[in-house]
Amino acid sequence: MVEIKSDDALDAMREAGRVVARILDAVRRAATVGVRLTDLDEVARAVLREAGASSPFLGYRPPFAPTPFPASICVSVNDAIVHGIPDGYRLRDGDVVGVDCGAKLDGWTADAAVTFIVGTPRPGDVELIDTTRRALEAGIAAATVGNRIGDISAAIGAIAEEAGYGMPRDFGGHGIGRHMHEDPSVPNHGRPGRGYPLRHGLALAIEPMFIAGGKNGYRVAGDGWTLHSPDGSRAAHMEHTIAVTEDGPRVLTVP
Repeated sequence: MVEIKSDDALDAMREAGRVVARILDAVRRAATVGVRLTDLDEVARAVLREAGASSPFLGYRPPFAPTPFPASICVSVNDAIVHGIPDGYRLRDGDVVGVDCGAKLDGWTADAAVTFIVGTPRPGDVELIDTTRRALEAGIAAATVGNRIGDISAAIGAIAEEAGYGMPRDFGGHGIGRHMHEDPSVPNHGRPGRGYPLRHGLALAIEPMFIAGGKNGYRVAGDGWTLHSPDGSRAAHMEHTIAVTEDGPRVLTVP
């Protein structure tokens, strides 16, 4: 069931979104060569505590997962697409790092992700990240009253196809609000003019995930959570929580 939010609810989600933005900024600044992924999770937990918020990731267990998620953020490195569990791995020069996080504050949730390079960038990685960011921007631009979910999906998918990137097609964006995952689903590929109609007050997490090697699909790591590219190529993930409004898309997870 799709819940249309009031303007007051969207304002409350915006406050949760500010916390998410602070987490992503703090984690990105802390992500230097030699830092452990568990250290980044501790940075996120500190921001959540200071804000009086909680992580909707910690303890979350969707139907596909063998165990509850054990951390407050996902950190996916290099060929990991999404859902990476922070562990003792120490960041290396040139690593591509995707950080996905959420915050729940006063009963409302926001969710966002960013991918960046630690240390010395490789040209192909820069292009992958920039293209994924451009796809997120295109998806957000399509989130207008009168459009449909398929318009968001088609905008993202067209950029992936043009660039020759693959996607994990079983995973994409989603509705969000009182819970991290709500209806409707927001795929990263689709046909314009199809799917749920976009109305004022609809809150969505839009999140393109691109694979450099061009193959669609993924393989699941032994932890049952982390999705890796099917060919070992690098991946990028970008996400914002947005609200569809009569005045255009409102991004709730910017600083």
